[in-house]
Amino acid sequence: MSNDASLYHHPDRNLALELVRATEAAAIRAVPWIGKGDKNAADGAAVDAMRAFLATVDFDGVIVIGEGEKDEAPMLFNGERVGSGNGPACDIAVDPIDGTSLTAAGRSHALSVLAVSDRGTMLDASSVFYMDKIVTGPLGHGVVDIRKPIGENIRAFAAAAGKDVGDVLVAVLDRPRHEQLIADIREAGAGTRLILDGDVAGGINAARSGSRIDMCVGIGGSPEGITTACAVKALGGFMQGRLAPKDEAERQRGIAAGLDVDAVLELDDMVRGDNTFFVATGVTDGALVKGVKREGDYIVTESVVLRSKSGTLRRVQAEHLASKWLEG
Repeated sequence: MSNDASLYHHPDRNLALELVRATEAAAIRAVPWIGKGDKNAADGAAVDAMRAFLATVDFDGVIVIGEGEKDEAPMLFNGERVGSGNGPACDIAVDPIDGTSLTAAGRSHALSVLAVSDRGTMLDASSVFYMDKIVTGPLGHGVVDIRKPIGENIRAFAAAAGKDVGDVLVAVLDRPRHEQLIADIREAGAGTRLILDGDVAGGINAARSGSRIDMCVGIGGSPEGITTACAVKALGGFMQGRLAPKDEAERQRGIAAGLDVDAVLELDDMVRGDNTFFVATGVTDGALVKGVKREGDYIVTESVVLRSKSGTLRRVQAEHLASKWLEG
């Protein structure tokens, strides 16, 4: 076998199966905080567990999308190096809990998430916190466009899918800023699935086959948008985004960071190339994966592992001996 250094430039097919151990650990450690009303404690436990497991993985990772700047997030911060330093050079997006408020309230759809791409391919949009987006499955390519009114997009998608507009279901974060958007979706004749939190799961469910959700739209976090893009690539779905600065000061920060805040971002603008991984483990039950369960002497987790190069979605159900997690 060749020892050529180029073998280590790209994330290999086994990397995602190593990374799933980190999301499993984060999800398990968050469980004691489900429904306890303390989202910071849940997030802290998940961060600690994820970071510990990432340190054991043979890769040279740089966190492009993390828990924030170093001063605000002492671990898993933007720019932090993770992994053993050996193996493929990667960009990393981490969200130890996508849906901390859901976890704290004991609601469904909370996930632990990791996304990986080749070094230098993941857009750093951290200087602008929010992003407007539209996500569909493969049928959306050449059919919908974020620049068009939502009603027009819904009608075009319905025609491409061969279904009535009334059967189209659109996921939207339930926020005051989306009041008009929600009204426009319903005015077009489509139904809404209002998401309390957990923007990433909404986008993935819109992109994957077999999901009841046809489209996910609206303004959510830019980090979640880039993370979602890694998964949508693996699913062959359609996604566009557009940065949404909350004020002129943030707009100028984005420009200073080299971002085109007015541009429509295609998938390849958010994450370049065709070698992305996305890994998610359920913290609480959701449409994408089941949450962590205790069954006798075992803790059971369910995860999804997506890889764009092969176009695969794998489900990983694991049984962890509870005593190994409860010791110490």
